[in-house]
Amino acid sequence: MGKIIFFEDRNFQGRSYECSSDCSDLHPFFTRCNSIRVENGNWMLYERPNFAGHQYFLKKGEYPDFRKWLGFNDSIRSVRLVSAVRSHKIRVYEREDFRGEMLELSEDCPTLFEQFNYLDVLSCNVIEGSWIFYELPNYRGKQYFLKQGEYRRFTEWGALNSKVGSLKRILDSY
Repeated sequence: MGKIIFFEDRNFQGRSYECSSDCSDLHPFFTRCNSIRVENGNWMLYERPNFAGHQYFLKKGEYPDFRKWLGFNDSIRSVRLVSAVRSHKIRVYEREDFRGEMLELSEDCPTLFEQFNYLDVLSCNVIEGSWIFYELPNYRGKQYFLKQGEYRRFTEWGALNSKVGSLKRILDSY
Protein backbone atom coordinates (compact mmCIF):
# COMPACT_ATOMS: atom_id res chain seq x y z
CA MET A 1 0.00 0.00 0.00
CA GLY A 2 1.36 3.39 -0.94
CA LYS A 3 0.88 6.81 0.58
CA ILE A 4 1.98 10.18 -0.79
CA ILE A 5 1.10 13.66 0.49
CA PHE A 6 1.22 16.72 -1.77
CA PHE A 7 1.61 20.25 -0.33
CA GLU A 8 0.92 23.47 -2.20
CA ASP A 9 3.76 25.36 -0.52
CA ARG A 10 7.41 24.60 0.18
CA ASN A 11 8.51 22.83 3.36
CA PHE A 12 5.23 20.91 3.75
CA GLN A 13 3.11 24.02 4.26
CA GLY A 14 -0.22 25.13 2.84
CA ARG A 15 -3.09 23.03 1.62
CA SER A 16 -2.33 19.31 1.34
CA TYR A 17 -3.77 16.27 -0.37
CA GLU A 18 -3.13 12.63 0.61
CA CYS A 19 -3.21 9.91 -2.04
CA SER A 20 -2.89 6.11 -1.89
CA SER A 21 -3.54 5.06 -5.50
CA ASP A 22 -3.27 6.22 -9.11
CA CYS A 23 -4.96 9.54 -9.90
CA SER A 24 -5.23 10.79 -13.48
CA ASP A 25 -6.22 14.36 -12.53
CA LEU A 26 -5.00 16.01 -9.32
CA HIS A 27 -6.14 19.52 -10.28
CA PRO A 28 -9.38 19.37 -8.22
CA PHE A 29 -7.29 18.81 -5.06
CA PHE A 30 -4.56 21.47 -5.41
CA THR A 31 -3.43 24.11 -7.90
CA ARG A 32 0.34 23.86 -7.40
CA CYS A 33 2.75 21.45 -5.73
CA ASN A 34 5.90 22.70 -4.02
CA SER A 35 6.65 19.89 -1.57
CA ILE A 36 5.89 16.18 -1.18
CA ARG A 37 6.19 13.57 1.53
CA VAL A 38 6.27 9.93 0.37
CA GLU A 39 5.38 7.72 3.33
CA ASN A 40 5.13 4.40 1.46
CA GLY A 41 5.66 3.07 -2.04
CA ASN A 42 7.29 4.13 -5.26
CA TRP A 43 5.52 6.84 -7.25
CA MET A 44 5.71 8.34 -10.72
CA LEU A 45 4.55 11.95 -10.91
CA TYR A 46 3.43 13.61 -14.12
CA GLU A 47 3.38 17.28 -15.05
CA ARG A 48 0.05 17.00 -16.89
CA PRO A 49 -3.24 15.10 -16.40
CA ASN A 50 -3.68 11.55 -17.70
CA PHE A 51 -0.05 10.58 -16.99
CA ALA A 52 1.46 12.94 -19.57
CA GLY A 53 4.26 15.50 -19.65
CA HIS A 54 7.49 15.49 -17.66
CA GLN A 55 7.80 12.49 -15.33
CA TYR A 56 9.44 12.27 -11.91
CA PHE A 57 10.15 9.12 -9.92
CA LEU A 58 9.90 9.40 -6.12
CA LYS A 59 10.60 6.84 -3.43
CA LYS A 60 10.01 7.01 0.32
CA GLY A 61 11.30 10.29 1.72
CA GLU A 62 10.72 14.00 2.03
CA TYR A 63 10.95 16.51 -0.81
CA PRO A 64 10.65 20.04 0.68
CA ASP A 65 10.94 21.80 -2.68
CA PHE A 66 10.12 20.79 -6.29
CA ARG A 67 13.81 21.06 -7.18
CA LYS A 68 14.51 18.14 -4.79
CA TRP A 69 12.65 15.79 -7.17
CA LEU A 70 14.35 17.52 -10.15
CA GLY A 71 11.10 19.25 -11.10
CA PHE A 72 11.04 21.94 -13.76
CA ASN A 73 8.14 23.77 -12.05
CA ASP A 74 5.42 23.35 -9.42
CA SER A 75 2.99 21.56 -11.74
CA ILE A 76 2.01 18.00 -10.77
CA ARG A 77 -1.28 16.93 -12.36
CA SER A 78 -1.32 13.11 -12.16
CA VAL A 79 0.36 10.35 -10.18
CA ARG A 80 0.85 6.60 -10.48
CA LEU A 81 1.74 4.08 -7.76
CA VAL A 82 4.52 1.88 -9.15
CA SER A 83 4.68 -1.75 -8.10
CA ALA A 84 8.14 -3.09 -7.45
CA VAL A 85 9.11 -6.66 -8.30
CA ARG A 86 12.25 -8.72 -7.81
CA SER A 87 12.84 -9.90 -11.37
CA HIS A 88 13.72 -7.50 -14.22
CA LYS A 89 14.47 -7.95 -17.90
CA ILE A 90 14.35 -5.49 -20.78
CA ARG A 91 15.39 -5.58 -24.43
CA VAL A 92 16.32 -2.32 -26.14
CA TYR A 93 16.64 -1.96 -29.91
CA GLU A 94 18.42 0.48 -32.19
CA ARG A 95 15.43 0.68 -34.59
CA GLU A 96 11.66 0.90 -34.42
CA ASP A 97 9.52 -2.26 -34.28
CA PHE A 98 12.21 -4.31 -32.49
CA ARG A 99 14.61 -4.24 -35.41
CA GLY A 100 18.34 -3.76 -35.58
CA GLU A 101 20.87 -4.49 -32.88
CA MET A 102 19.37 -5.63 -29.56
CA LEU A 103 20.72 -5.47 -26.02
CA GLU A 104 19.10 -7.43 -23.17
CA LEU A 105 19.55 -6.11 -19.64
CA SER A 106 18.53 -7.33 -16.20
CA GLU A 107 20.55 -4.81 -14.15
CA ASP A 108 20.76 -1.02 -13.98
CA CYS A 109 22.86 0.63 -16.67
CA PRO A 110 24.39 4.04 -15.80
CA THR A 111 25.80 4.66 -19.29
CA LEU A 112 23.98 2.96 -22.12
CA PHE A 113 26.47 4.29 -24.66
CA GLU A 114 29.28 2.23 -23.10
CA GLN A 115 27.14 -0.93 -23.32
CA PHE A 116 25.36 -0.29 -26.61
CA ASN A 117 27.77 2.04 -28.47
CA TYR A 118 25.05 4.49 -29.45
CA LEU A 119 22.63 6.82 -27.73
CA ASP A 120 19.39 6.14 -29.56
CA VAL A 121 16.83 3.56 -28.45
CA LEU A 122 13.95 3.48 -30.88
CA SER A 123 11.99 0.53 -29.42
CA CYS A 124 12.05 -1.76 -26.42
CA ASN A 125 10.33 -4.73 -24.83
CA VAL A 126 9.94 -4.73 -21.04
CA ILE A 127 9.75 -8.45 -20.32
CA GLU A 128 9.83 -8.30 -16.50
CA GLY A 129 9.56 -5.53 -13.93
CA SER A 130 9.31 -1.77 -14.33
CA TRP A 131 12.08 0.52 -15.53
CA ILE A 132 12.96 4.19 -15.77
CA PHE A 133 14.74 5.55 -18.84
CA TYR A 134 16.83 8.69 -18.30
CA GLU A 135 17.67 10.99 -21.15
CA LEU A 136 21.28 11.43 -19.92
CA PRO A 137 23.95 9.11 -18.50
CA ASN A 138 24.20 8.51 -14.75
CA TYR A 139 20.45 8.74 -14.16
CA ARG A 140 20.05 12.42 -15.06
CA GLY A 141 17.73 14.39 -17.29
CA LYS A 142 14.16 13.67 -18.29
CA GLN A 143 12.68 10.45 -16.93
CA TYR A 144 10.32 7.95 -18.57
CA PHE A 145 8.46 5.20 -16.74
CA LEU A 146 8.11 1.88 -18.59
CA LYS A 147 5.98 -0.93 -17.24
CA GLN A 148 5.86 -4.43 -18.65
CA GLY A 149 4.93 -4.43 -22.34
CA GLU A 150 6.06 -3.62 -25.86
CA TYR A 151 7.05 -0.14 -27.03
CA ARG A 152 7.42 -0.13 -30.83
CA ARG A 153 8.49 3.54 -30.97
CA PHE A 154 10.06 5.91 -28.43
CA THR A 155 6.94 8.11 -28.53
CA GLU A 156 5.00 5.24 -26.89
CA TRP A 157 6.92 5.78 -23.63
CA GLY A 158 6.30 9.54 -23.87
CA ALA A 159 9.65 10.71 -25.22
CA LEU A 160 10.04 13.43 -27.82
CA ASN A 161 13.33 11.97 -29.02
CA SER A 162 15.09 8.61 -28.91
CA LYS A 163 17.98 9.59 -26.61
CA VAL A 164 18.42 7.21 -23.68
CA GLY A 165 21.54 7.77 -21.62
CA SER A 166 20.83 5.38 -18.73
CA LEU A 167 18.17 3.07 -17.34
CA LYS A 168 17.28 1.80 -13.90
CA ARG A 169 15.06 -0.91 -12.45
CA ILE A 170 12.33 0.02 -9.98
CA LEU A 171 13.07 -1.92 -6.81
CA ASP A 172 11.45 -2.02 -3.37
CA SER A 173 14.59 -0.53 -1.87
CA TYR A 174 15.20 1.92 -4.73
